[in-house]
Amino acid sequence: MPDQLSATFEVKSWDETPVDDQVNLPKLTRAVVAKVYSGDIDGSSTTEWLMAYAEDGSASFVGLERITGQIGGKTGTLVLRHLGSYADGAAKAALAVVEGANSGDLTSVKGDGDFLANPNGSVSLRLIFD
Repeated sequence: MPDQLSATFEVKSWDETPVDDQVNLPKLTRAVVAKVYSGDIDGSSTTEWLMAYAEDGSASFVGLERITGQIGGKTGTLVLRHLGSYADGAAKAALAVVEGANSGDLTSVKGDGDFLANPNGSVSLRLIFD
């Protein structure tokens, strides 16, 4: 049976660099981001995002995030795949657990979820523990 988890996060660092910097074209960048979670997720994470910006400042992104700590009362690491977009001051993404990339009590976890990064930063996950 799936467990619904909710947590908030705080961005601790954001290091964004150009991937393909061309004149008169929207930018492509790579960002490495460190976050600290609290709530049903108690731990820290590192995410790497690849982003394609539009002329209006909106963006599409893909990424991988490794969370280390306690997730739903279980200890270990969990890797999530992000597929999302940024517009109007908020980033939203669909999340999926990357099976085979996790450790500890989370080795066999499966699931998906949602990510919202706005001034209140939150994440919602539906996880299935085998």
